[in-house]
Amino acid sequence: MTSGGRAEGPVRRRGRPASAAKAAGEPAAPDRILVSARTEFAERGYEKASIRAIARGAGVDSALVHHYFGTKEQVFTAAVEGAFAPALGIPDRLFSGSPEEWGEQLTRFVFRIWERAVTREPMLAILRSAVSNETAAAIFRRLIARNLLERLAGGLGQPDAELRVELAMAQLVGTAMLRYVIKVEPIASAPPEVLIPRLAPVVQRHLTG
Repeated sequence: MTSGGRAEGPVRRRGRPASAAKAAGEPAAPDRILVSARTEFAERGYEKASIRAIARGAGVDSALVHHYFGTKEQVFTAAVEGAFAPALGIPDRLFSGSPEEWGEQLTRFVFRIWERAVTREPMLAILRSAVSNETAAAIFRRLIARNLLERLAGGLGQPDAELRVELAMAQLVGTAMLRYVIKVEPIASAPPEVLIPRLAPVVQRHLTG
């Protein structure tokens, strides 16, 4: 007991108790931190984003961000991995089909990811940071090269497979930048079924032509 008659107990962390958050149906703290991080990196860029602002957006203490993810660089790395998780299934899906269909399959897969707001917005947030800061760009390149491009190149089985894969992805990422980031018309408003048949043969040529 304290001198005021109150029972002593463990000191709570700042922020809502875990039990209250769970009862309210809120996402767990690590998930809220990653969502906040993507928003912060998108709005302020990697250089100006801060752990304190990320913590504030997630409704937690800064120490909890460090506890789960470490430094700002490590937070960004985790945000990239989470944002691009849907794209990591591309190699398995692509190589399960006929080589003559790879171009269309890859193009359709990428458009499915970009057309859904739940998967598009996190990727846009990360891309905006990567194009404006070299540290963010290096993290992005390392993760994408290891988890996606190298796996795609390995499945092609050709001497210049890496170049082929990078050219194919450049075609699709460039289209995505014009459509979803810069919003250049008529690409920005054209239906996917108009764009996919035009892009797929070019992607196919890069992969197998």
